[in-house]
Amino acid sequence: MTEYGRGPGSEPWHPEDPLYGDGGWEGQQAHTGHQPAYGGQPQQHYPQQPQYGEWTQQQPGYNGQQYQYYDDQSHLQYDQQYAGHAQQQFHQGVWDAAGTHGHVPYAPDPGDPYGQQPMAYGGEQPDFYGTEDAYPPPVPPGRRRPEPEPEAAAEEEEHAFFAGGGGDDEEHELQGRRDRRGGKGRKPVKDKKRRTGCACMVVVLVFGGGLAGVGYYGYKFYQNRFAPAPDYAGNGSKEVVTVEIPKGAGGWEIGRRLEAAGVVKSAEAFVHAQGTTPGGDSIQAGAYLLRKEMSAASAVRMMLDPKSQNNVIVTPGERNAKVYTDIDKKLELSAGSTRKLAQKEYRKLGLPSWVQNSTAIKDPLEGFLFPGTYPAAKGMKPDAILKQMVTQAKLKYAAYGLDTKAKALGLKNAFQLVTVASLVQAEGKTPDDYRKMAEVVYNRLKPTNTETNQLLQFDSTYNYLKGTSNIHISEKEINSDQNPYNTYTHKGLPPGPIGNPGDDAIKAALNPTHDGWIYFVATDGTTNTEFAKSYEEFKQLKEKFNASSGN
Repeated sequence: MTEYGRGPGSEPWHPEDPLYGDGGWEGQQAHTGHQPAYGGQPQQHYPQQPQYGEWTQQQPGYNGQQYQYYDDQSHLQYDQQYAGHAQQQFHQGVWDAAGTHGHVPYAPDPGDPYGQQPMAYGGEQPDFYGTEDAYPPPVPPGRRRPEPEPEAAAEEEEHAFFAGGGGDDEEHELQGRRDRRGGKGRKPVKDKKRRTGCACMVVVLVFGGGLAGVGYYGYKFYQNRFAPAPDYAGNGSKEVVTVEIPKGAGGWEIGRRLEAAGVVKSAEAFVHAQGTTPGGDSIQAGAYLLRKEMSAASAVRMMLDPKSQNNVIVTPGERNAKVYTDIDKKLELSAGSTRKLAQKEYRKLGLPSWVQNSTAIKDPLEGFLFPGTYPAAKGMKPDAILKQMVTQAKLKYAAYGLDTKAKALGLKNAFQLVTVASLVQAEGKTPDDYRKMAEVVYNRLKPTNTETNQLLQFDSTYNYLKGTSNIHISEKEINSDQNPYNTYTHKGLPPGPIGNPGDDAIKAALNPTHDGWIYFVATDGTTNTEFAKSYEEFKQLKEKFNASSGN
């Protein structure tokens, strides 16, 4: 044998064999607790250590012998193999021709797993368990590890729930399999059924939760796609709120702002009402006074009513003094509050860098509160409203390229171009007049002008100085005032704009006519302006004006 003997084909053991000594047979017997019996003497038995795993159950073997089932299948293979070899060599108490001994075999040890089988020591028949051909190779007793508990293998069996059962029949079948394998019994059927019930409960909860989730999102999908949008009913409560709608806001943006302010219940409802209300798409930017919890349709109708709008509207040509007064009223401030703030804080409102600031200028913000509609509701700050107007003017003037086009028109800077546009806006009565009026300004500013000697002679500049709009001004009054805004006594342009020009006036200032106009008269005193190229034509127009006005 590989480790315990001297190999196949060795000589029979002899007590005086020096190869054994203390570490030979006696040592083995001391280790295993066996004493051999010679001459038929009975063998003494000592407590025996368990060998080759745990004994399980005896079964009838070949020829009436007993052999054992082990957990390790290799041991079973050895039992069958070794028993066959021993039967071939031993016959009627003596060894056959293949062996050499005639000794009576040792008395079998009932505690020895191999004691019931005849054994051949030596001979030509190989000992397969002691050679490298054995599988698995033998392990010395000192290195053998205890066999694993069969419970682990039993736990790996398929769960009864997924095996399609869990009843008593399946349990009996599994129990029989465990008995045949010699493994220890599993937990009672009651525990298994309890686990099966838990598994069923988990699965039910998982599937139930999934179905609930699908149902919820399906309901939400239906609500979003087909159900009416959430909406209030009626004209709203008594609580009034101000909602600011920025320029360029569409229906969804307006709806979201109304929903956030508590006016409508949902932006979807507002969009639907706006689309089904005639003129609903004409809602303008601005501030609106609305009630809370209104139906979407009521909110749309109220926003279309000008009375609901809480805005400051700057009209083309309007002077800053009027704008300041309107802001005070909308914000419910004391009279003059916005004007005082403008004089003090104008540098912080974002004016273009090319704006002139001289002591002769009546209002540095004049001409830079661009015409339009601006939200102005109670609770807002006047400087915030003014800044919106200035920002709009700055954007517009930059888009028109005033700074680069001023010199091509014979002007010093963009500030003078804004001033020209304000004069065109103030003196012209209709958009058709603006281009001719712009030519009149440029022709009178020319050094070669011998008709007026570079005097503009505009009533609008004097009225701006006085804060009036009087078209009947005596020559004595005008000629006695030497203020720079009096263009009857001062040549050239006034110190600054006299109002806030709109787009039409700005375009006319950039693109005047070239027909030779140098005179004009509002012959009806209001809307009809006529132009002349010479002084003689001018006198005829003046007589026409006097006739219509009763002078």
